[in-house]
Amino acid sequence: MPTTALTSQISDPKSTHAIIVAGGSGSRMQSALPKQFIELCGEPVLMHTIRVFHESPSSPQIILALHANYHELWAALCSKHNFTIPHLLIAGGETRFHSVKNAIDQITDTNALIAIHDAVRPLVSTDIIDEAYRCAAEHGSAVTAVKSRDSIRQVTDGTSTSLNRDSIYLVQTPQTFQAALLKKAYEQQYSDNFTDDASVVEQSGAKITLIEGDHSNIKITFPQDIAIAEALINKKSHQL
Repeated sequence: MPTTALTSQISDPKSTHAIIVAGGSGSRMQSALPKQFIELCGEPVLMHTIRVFHESPSSPQIILALHANYHELWAALCSKHNFTIPHLLIAGGETRFHSVKNAIDQITDTNALIAIHDAVRPLVSTDIIDEAYRCAAEHGSAVTAVKSRDSIRQVTDGTSTSLNRDSIYLVQTPQTFQAALLKKAYEQQYSDNFTDDASVVEQSGAKITLIEGDHSNIKITFPQDIAIAEALINKKSHQL
């Protein structure tokens, strides 16, 4: 089973944690299989994502929030691929907000640093992960983002207006926070306005600090994204 040596609640002083949110479906991938389970270079996308956090110098304790309907499938995939990286498997919630809240409730140490990451962003670098923890320790939050490369227009009532792309950032994950700040934010009632963890924390009154992301930290959403991710992985392996 893909469980861990972790206890039912985690309480390691000044610890680092990573919540991997795997609630996506396969609808936009034109696949009956949720995209986190689709194979990328021979193994499920989700395994790549967990591995990069495990291999980062920060070495966080990993919590996987996965819909209960897929726990048996995940156990079978772990057995098939001999995937033994320690992680705590918990049931995801009705929305991303509720999945993250379920995971946060497992962490009792209010001095911890908690990174929240999309299961389908397998190409995040260990440098970004470690910088996010460092920045969150100093400022309370660290939200990965990249500047828009494209021109931006906003449409209102059928009329489009040009925006200054130099002030537009595209938000990625990980989004990393001090545990006390994050726990307070997730005491709020759920709102449809919560688009990510940063929006939840911002609504609670905390300031959001951005850190530089990477355009290669793509989110696997459409079928062509698998081909792009495999090309990026192969390119990186040839550079090593």
